[in-house]
Amino acid sequence: MSKEVVLAVLARATEDPDFYGNLAQDFASALGEYDLTFEEVVAIGTGDVRWIESHTGGKIDQQSMEKVLIPLLSRERW
Repeated sequence: MSKEVVLAVLARATEDPDFYGNLAQDFASALGEYDLTFEEVVAIGTGDVRWIESHTGGKIDQQSMEKVLIPLLSRERW
Protein backbone atom coordinates (compact mmCIF):
# COMPACT_ATOMS: atom_id res chain seq x y z
CA MET A 1 0.00 0.00 0.00
CA SER A 2 1.32 3.34 -0.94
CA LYS A 3 -0.45 6.22 0.68
CA GLU A 4 1.50 8.60 -1.56
CA VAL A 5 0.00 7.01 -4.69
CA VAL A 6 -3.53 7.08 -3.27
CA LEU A 7 -3.14 10.76 -2.38
CA ALA A 8 -1.61 11.50 -5.80
CA VAL A 9 -4.62 9.91 -7.51
CA LEU A 10 -7.00 12.05 -5.43
CA ALA A 11 -4.98 15.17 -6.23
CA ARG A 12 -5.04 14.39 -9.95
CA ALA A 13 -8.78 13.72 -9.90
CA THR A 14 -9.27 17.07 -8.17
CA GLU A 15 -7.23 18.97 -10.78
CA ASP A 16 -7.93 17.03 -14.00
CA PRO A 17 -11.60 16.91 -15.06
CA ASP A 18 -10.90 14.37 -17.83
CA PHE A 19 -9.24 12.01 -15.38
CA TYR A 20 -12.10 12.45 -12.91
CA GLY A 21 -14.61 11.70 -15.67
CA ASN A 22 -12.75 8.50 -16.52
CA LEU A 23 -12.59 7.61 -12.84
CA ALA A 24 -16.34 8.09 -12.46
CA GLN A 25 -17.13 6.05 -15.58
CA ASP A 26 -14.71 3.13 -15.19
CA PHE A 27 -12.47 3.44 -12.17
CA ALA A 28 -10.60 0.18 -12.79
CA SER A 29 -9.44 1.37 -16.21
CA ALA A 30 -8.74 4.92 -15.04
CA LEU A 31 -6.53 3.60 -12.23
CA GLY A 32 -4.76 1.00 -14.38
CA GLU A 33 -1.66 3.14 -14.82
CA TYR A 34 -1.10 3.33 -11.06
CA ASP A 35 0.57 0.74 -8.86
CA LEU A 36 -2.39 0.18 -6.54
CA THR A 37 -3.69 -2.84 -4.70
CA PHE A 38 -7.18 -4.16 -5.45
CA GLU A 39 -8.41 -2.67 -2.15
CA GLU A 40 -7.00 0.75 -3.03
CA VAL A 41 -8.62 0.70 -6.47
CA VAL A 42 -12.01 -0.21 -5.00
CA ALA A 43 -11.73 2.35 -2.19
CA ILE A 44 -10.87 5.19 -4.57
CA GLY A 45 -13.41 4.12 -7.18
CA THR A 46 -16.26 3.90 -4.70
CA GLY A 47 -15.28 6.97 -2.70
CA ASP A 48 -14.70 5.00 0.50
CA VAL A 49 -13.59 7.90 2.69
CA ARG A 50 -13.32 5.83 5.85
CA TRP A 51 -10.99 3.27 4.20
CA ILE A 52 -8.86 5.93 2.52
CA GLU A 53 -8.44 7.95 5.71
CA SER A 54 -7.60 4.89 7.79
CA HIS A 55 -5.00 3.71 5.28
CA THR A 56 -3.38 7.06 4.49
CA GLY A 57 -3.06 8.15 8.09
CA GLY A 58 -5.22 11.21 8.16
CA LYS A 59 -8.09 13.33 7.02
CA ILE A 60 -8.70 13.86 3.33
CA ASP A 61 -8.36 17.49 2.28
CA GLN A 62 -11.59 19.42 1.72
CA GLN A 63 -11.03 19.90 -2.02
CA SER A 64 -10.62 16.15 -2.63
CA MET A 65 -13.72 15.49 -0.54
CA GLU A 66 -15.88 18.01 -2.41
CA LYS A 67 -14.62 17.46 -5.95
CA VAL A 68 -13.91 13.72 -5.95
CA LEU A 69 -15.09 11.56 -3.08
CA ILE A 70 -18.53 13.01 -2.32
CA PRO A 71 -19.53 12.94 -6.01
CA LEU A 72 -18.29 9.34 -6.29
CA LEU A 73 -20.31 8.39 -3.22
CA SER A 74 -23.40 10.24 -4.46
CA ARG A 75 -23.68 8.68 -7.89
CA GLU A 76 -26.09 5.91 -8.68
CA ARG A 77 -24.60 2.89 -10.41
CA TRP A 78 -26.78 0.18 -11.89
